[in-house]
Order: sequence, then C-alpha cells, then structure tokens
Amino acid sequence: MPDPAASSFNPTVVAALVAAAVAVLAWPVNDWLNRRRARELRAERVDDVQRALLAEIRAHVATLENQLPRDDAAREALVAKLAMGDRTPALPHDSNERIFRAIVAEVHILPEWAIDPVVRYYGLLAVQRALAQDIRAHLADHPDNAIGVFLDYLKLSEQVLATGHEAMVILAASLQGGQAAVDALRAAWQAREGARLRQSLPAELAGLRERLSKRSLNPRGR
Repeated sequence: MPDPAASSFNPTVVAALVAAAVAVLAWPVNDWLNRRRARELRAERVDDVQRALLAEIRAHVATLENQLPRDDAAREALVAKLAMGDRTPALPHDSNERIFRAIVAEVHILPEWAIDPVVRYYGLLAVQRALAQDIRAHLADHPDNAIGVFLDYLKLSEQVLATGHEAMVILAASLQGGQAAVDALRAAWQAREGARLRQSLPAELAGLRERLSKRSLNPRGR
C-alpha cells in the first residue's frame, strides 16, 4: 500500500504547485511592467507632440515677424498699397497648421498647462485667416471696408505673435523641466508684471485723477 506521506510530495504535483504559484506571483509583476511601459510610451508621445508643435509655431512666428510692419511708417505704407489695390500680406498657409490638424483629436494628451496657449494660438490663426479672406473679398468693390479689416488684421497679428511666443516658451519649459519649470516660468512672469504695474500705476492714477478733476470742473464737457 503506497505511503500517503510520500504521495504528498509527488514531483509532478510539486512542479504543478510551483508553476501555479509562479504564475500567480508573475501576474501582478507583468501587469506593473505593462503599465510602466504604457506610461513610458505615453510620455514619449506627449514629448513628440510638444516638440512638433513647438517647431511648427516657431516657424510661423518667425514668418509673421518678417511680414508685420515694424513701425507706423511701414504700417501706413502697407495701407497705402492696399488702397491702390496692391496684394494683401502673405497669409499663414494651411501647411503651417499641418501638425496641429494631425493631432487635434488627441490634443488632450498635452499637459494641462500647454493646452490653453496652444489652442488659443491656433484659434487666433483661424480668425486671422478669416479676416484675410474678408480683405480679399472687399478689396475690389469696397476698398474702404478692406482697409478697415486690414487694420484689424494687423492688430490681430500682434496678438497672434504674443500668443505664439507664450506657447513657444511654455512648450520649451515643459519639455525641459515639466510642470515645475512651467510653474517657475509663470511665477517669473507674474513677478515681472507686478513690477511693471507698480512702476506704471502711479502715473496712470495721476492721469485718472486729472481727468476726473477736469470733469468735475466742467461737468458738461465744455
């Protein structure tokens, strides 16, 4: 009659138990490794998207800086050319938004601090493009309207530049140091803006008091 104690240590049974234990212990390890790999792949994708957008925005900002008039005289010269039927300034070509169009469905993967400036920048580009189309549409039959829209176009272009620079700086900081770098950047911006306000506020308040004083002396504006 077989010994029960000996059968309990049957090599086949022991091997099966060991294999089952290894499988049970390996499952959470494999799951952790898979999740870590997924996080790494996502981080790589986020960095790739940020780098691509940074390159696209930088290229367009450089082009727009060369297109915009640098002073009032250059601005008036452009308006005069427009009044004479000259061509409008070169527009941001659709290719300048090729990368954004390709990733717009997954823009949510960007860090939260990068989404706002990027979306605002490309939104302003869309408005800028619409204004340019209005200029061309009215240039032949309604030149006065075209000139008015063109002045709005120039003002909007300045906003595009400012937002483009902001997006570039935030994307670069995000790539270099993540949220900590972006937070430090914004803190520096706030400190600089606070210093500017402290410097300009007294003169602005003095001008406001002077205007209010004149109104109190001459309430009807005479």
